[in-house]
This record gives sequence, C-alpha cells and structure tokens, in this order.
Amino acid sequence: MIPKNHKSFIDNTIKVLKNDMRIVGVATGGSYITNEMDEYSDIDLVIGIDDKFYEEVMNERQEIAEKLGTLLSAFIGYHVGEPRLLICLYGPELLHVDLKFVSLKDIAQRVEDPCILWERNNCISEAIKSDSAKFPAPSLQWMEDRFWVWIHYGATKIGRGEIFEAIDCISSLRQMVIGPLILMKNGKLPKGVRKIEFYAPNTVDLLKETIASYDAESCIKSLNVIIQMYLELREHFITEDFVKRVEAEKPVIDYLNEISNKNN
Repeated sequence: MIPKNHKSFIDNTIKVLKNDMRIVGVATGGSYITNEMDEYSDIDLVIGIDDKFYEEVMNERQEIAEKLGTLLSAFIGYHVGEPRLLICLYGPELLHVDLKFVSLKDIAQRVEDPCILWERNNCISEAIKSDSAKFPAPSLQWMEDRFWVWIHYGATKIGRGEIFEAIDCISSLRQMVIGPLILMKNGKLPKGVRKIEFYAPNTVDLLKETIASYDAESCIKSLNVIIQMYLELREHFITEDFVKRVEAEKPVIDYLNEISNKNN
C-alpha cells in the first residue's frame, strides 16, 4: 500500500532513469521493503551506475535529481558520512527522497536487502549475490566502553549549569545506547529510537522519564533513569567475554549523586 504521491514519484523516476544508459538499475529500501510506508515516509532510492560512468554521473547528481520532479532543495550527505547520498526535498506536495548513487562494483556492500524496482540485464540482482547485507550495529562492549564517560560528561555539565549541553548529552545517550538496545531486544534493527513507540510500546512511559526539561534536577533524574535502563538492558545482552567497566561505573554514579546533593 504505497501512498499515491510516493508511487507517482517512483514510477516517474524509473521512467526518467531508464533513458540514461549510464544507469543500470534502481532499487529501494527502508519502509518500502518492510511494507510500512505511509504518507510520512521518505523514499530511499539506490541508483546503480555503470562503473565506467560513475564519476561522470556523480558530477551530475543535481541535474539528474532535477529531472525527477520539482526539486526544492538538495544537499550531499556528508553529515552522515555518505558522500554518495543526495538528500532531496521535492514539491509541491512535499516529499523527502534520498538518492544514493552507487557504482555497480560496490552495490553488493549494503546495510539491507533492497527491492529492485528496475534493472538492465539482471545486473544488480547478480551483483548483490556476491555479499550479504550487514547493518552497522554497535556492540554492547562499544557502548560499555563509552557509557560511563558520557554519564560523567553529562553530570559535569549539570554541575557547571550548562543545562542545554546536559540535555543534548541525555538525548545522545537515548539515541546511541538506550534506544538501540531496546530495539534489538525486540528483534529490530538498532536505528536510534526510530519507531520505538510501535516496536516497544511497553517502554514508552519509562523512556519519557529520560526527556529532561531545562532544570538541573530534571537532568539528574533523567540520567539516573538512563543508568537504570542501561544496567537492565546490559544484563539482557551480556556475554561471557563482556568486560564491565566497574572501575568507572561506581565512581561515576557516586559523582552524579554528589552533583545531585549540591543541587538540593
């Protein structure tokens, strides 16, 4: 059940790109492949490029994007470490579209198995057989090695009175640690807090307590809830080779309590 505006854009994109012989196919991912696309969804398109013409096409990305619809604004995805990505906003009915331009030799390196919308001579289908999809999920050890440093950082900002910075730190902890662990526990990919209300509704009330207001006491409470949630989630995923950073855990919790006492 693809929304009308989304379907029209996809159909027109395929029609336009078929006429460019440098392009070997178009695939899509995201909510399209999970059958969750609705009127609020982005469109994620992977545009396969003949290796011989890759640099040429990369230099013409803006012009190609303009042929697909009324392009209101576009920029390259440097902020997410993806220079192949052109992030676009189309109108007049607003539609967010991500266009990732990928050479055929690299198309097998992917984070999910796409739905191929159109291709020349089965070239994309054959190319992706050479490797499997790998989602770049952080490990629990990666989180543990950083978690207590981040908690201490947030506590220092509360102590100094940098409440906006403390709120940002709390949001980052929810995005990079708590959300991904909850999603993985529920069998989903660790995409921050994406759709967590739908995938893990039983956690919503507790997660709301991690949203701090502009107040030191509120920030301290949120950090304590994040610690509580992390310790419980950590036990769910823990393995024999996992190393708890106990040398950091206790003094950091004690330090947060000191900051709390100073604010009472």
